[in-house]
Amino acid sequence: MRTERLTRATAAILLAVVLVSTAQAGKWQEYAIGGTKEAATEGDQELADIYGDIVVWQEFVSGNWNIYGADITNPDNPQVFTVAGTSDKKEEAPAVYENIVVWQEYVDTDWDIRAADINDQGNPQKFWVSNYIDVNEQAPAISGNTVVWQDGNDFDFDIRGCDITDPCNFVEFIIAFYYYHQRAPAIYRNTVVWQDDTAGNEDVFATDIWLRNKLAEFSICDDANDQQSAAVYANTLVWQDNFFGDWDIYAADITDLSNPVEFTVCNNEYSQENPDVSRNLVVWQDDRNGDWDIYGYNLTTRQEFLITDNSYDQINPAVSGNLVVWQDARYGGWSIYFTILDGPEAAECTSKIAGDVNGDCQVDWHDFAELADNWLECNLDQPQACW
Repeated sequence: MRTERLTRATAAILLAVVLVSTAQAGKWQEYAIGGTKEAATEGDQELADIYGDIVVWQEFVSGNWNIYGADITNPDNPQVFTVAGTSDKKEEAPAVYENIVVWQEYVDTDWDIRAADINDQGNPQKFWVSNYIDVNEQAPAISGNTVVWQDGNDFDFDIRGCDITDPCNFVEFIIAFYYYHQRAPAIYRNTVVWQDDTAGNEDVFATDIWLRNKLAEFSICDDANDQQSAAVYANTLVWQDNFFGDWDIYAADITDLSNPVEFTVCNNEYSQENPDVSRNLVVWQDDRNGDWDIYGYNLTTRQEFLITDNSYDQINPAVSGNLVVWQDARYGGWSIYFTILDGPEAAECTSKIAGDVNGDCQVDWHDFAELADNWLECNLDQPQACW
């Protein structure tokens, strides 16, 4: 059960403490993909995604959206390349995993899913993933050799996937096929998550697709009001939730998909939206300072921190490891920026410690308190065996 939100006075005190500890906004150097103000303002760049050192985004060129990428191995000199630059086609909503980029492309009368192998960045090899006629396939996501997307029309979207392991024999399959909408899928290995409005409001569901002929589906969060924009990495699933009347960031440990353990990432009184997660870092856009900024949260140290608070809007963040990208309006139009997190904010646990009850990679009085709370508890199914 969710706890009540803090009173305004208490929240203000705690926020002040957080801001004191994270007031070094801008402590990390920020890089524009274009490299210069002129390049950044040439055409709107939006909806960035990142995997490793590869960033992809959609860019408005000659009246249409096209897909571009950049290798940011050298952050001072990103190597920009064209993924899909068809002048008479709309190419939008890219996602990337290793050397494969996927996106939605408008062909004739509907959206289809297309992909490109970018091993040779100067000559991406494009191929179709799904291109049914008169059906909209949109919002693709990719992990490994599996691509997922929302499939249908304005009256009924479903979730489908495709195994692209064999380039000569793609295997498409249904993940969620119900009345109303299943939309905005995300994937990590064999876990697919999405938002579902079958119950009359948006909820978060997940499916284990390990056995394609016997999919295992689970409800992650079906509280009142809406849960949207889910993202997943390993055993952590995050989403935005308006349980308190504005958008907050929640998460669940899905080690056991049948028994997700929900917890709060940030329920500040302002809006937090569009979360993403990688390893032990969660990022989102946040308007607590009067415009949209990018915040982060370390799942291991349980510390929130400010990533960028430029006076213009920063939205739609994505994270891969300690690299964070976002969409930035500091030069008028939208451009893509990124930064490399280091220091305590990006701390990771190198190995588990015996006695670390709460999983924060240190043994302290918090662990002792949890141990004391459960002192002499026994859950053996034969109680007489306890003592």
